Amino acid sequence: MSSLASLFKKEGLVEKHQIEGVDPSDRYFNRAILVNRTPSGYAAKVMYEALTVEGQSHPTIAAAVKELVDKLYRLGFRRLRTRANFKGSKYLAEKETWLEHQDPA
Repeated sequence: MSSLASLFKKEGLVEKHQIEGVDPSDRYFNRAILVNRTPSGYAAKVMYEALTVEGQSHPTIAAAVKELVDKLYRLGFRRLRTRANFKGSKYLAEKETWLEHQDPA
C-alpha cells in the first residue's frame, strides 16, 4: 500500500484547503484549513492569529469545510471563499476553482 493510500485510511490530515476573506477588523486574510480524518468522518480546523476554530466530525470533507466557514461568519468574518490546495501530498491549488460562500444576510 502506498503511503498516500495509507494516509487516507487512517486518522490524520487528509486535505488542506485555502480560505480567503475579510476578518472582523476589515483586513484581508488568507489561511490554510486543515481537514483531518476522524473515526466518524472528517473535521476541519483553521488558525487565525490567536483564534483557532475547529469543527465537529462530518461524513464529507465538504460538510466539514462548510461548518468551519459558517463558524467564521458567526465570528464576524465576511466575503469568504475556499478551495482545495492539497489532497494528501498532491498539490492542487492551481487546478481547483474557488468556492465563493454567500455572506449571511
